[in-house]
Amino acid sequence: MKWACIYPGQGSQSVGMLAELAGHNSLVGELFRRASTVLGQDLWDIVANGPEERLNSTEITQPAMLTAGYAVWNVWLEKGGARPDFMAGHSLGEYTALVCSGALSFEDAVMLVHERGKLMQNAVPAGQGAMAAILGLSDEQVQAACEQAANGQVVEPVNYNSPGQVVIAGEHDAVERAIEAAKATGAKRAMLLAVSVPSHCALMREAGDQLADRLAAVDFSMPEIPVIQNMDAVAHNDIDSIRSALAGQLYSPVRWVETIRNLHQQGVSKLVECGPGKVLTGLNKRIEKTMQASPAFDSGSIESAVQAITE
Repeated sequence: MKWACIYPGQGSQSVGMLAELAGHNSLVGELFRRASTVLGQDLWDIVANGPEERLNSTEITQPAMLTAGYAVWNVWLEKGGARPDFMAGHSLGEYTALVCSGALSFEDAVMLVHERGKLMQNAVPAGQGAMAAILGLSDEQVQAACEQAANGQVVEPVNYNSPGQVVIAGEHDAVERAIEAAKATGAKRAMLLAVSVPSHCALMREAGDQLADRLAAVDFSMPEIPVIQNMDAVAHNDIDSIRSALAGQLYSPVRWVETIRNLHQQGVSKLVECGPGKVLTGLNKRIEKTMQASPAFDSGSIESAVQAITE
């Protein structure tokens, strides 16, 4: 039996996340202390106490979610959890997967994703970009709605999350027009998302180029566990390609459906979502129903997931 560990990205954060796990395991607090040292501010205090607006600011969300996912992975190992055959992460979660696979040091990753968040935030002035979720249309219908709505502006599909669930991003007015076009096509729902950055679209190209310079300055090793990357849904076998896929990810769609199907084709029958929330576990029910997915974010769910993998 093959299985994979998957890591959530932005959107799964919440004030108070991992409180129960931190109360039972000192590893959690220790990792947040290490991250706080890198950032020069108390990351655990923001996670534990908020305010929510601070936790949701991109340059804080990213190191917070990375640290949370890495903490769950370390508790997983401490509790005797097996090592997976593959890893993958959704957007930011790809960095968590690379840390957990041994490709990147934890401290380097904390600084990288903090910088990534700032680059993304600075790429598009506040209020000029937007993202929206489109439910109930095919990928092709969403693409057509974006093309119809563009009118010389940027709007494009950026997260292929599951069949019938695609996120679009771009310039605010163009996204609004694409929402109306999607509704006219028959979308079940089409709604703006509460985000400040239009991730994974062409507006992030310059930020991606700047991120490539940051990535070049950081030491990478080959992952001990293959990591399926978002940009092309494959596991790369050289460090330059891993770096290039991380930089390109910033302005390319997250191919999550292809990622899960790739894992399925390679014989993976079980998934564990390591980190806060159950977003990826929920998506999987609409991608590959035969693959059993288990969330792991507190003492009980981690124990249940360890048992699910050993059965």
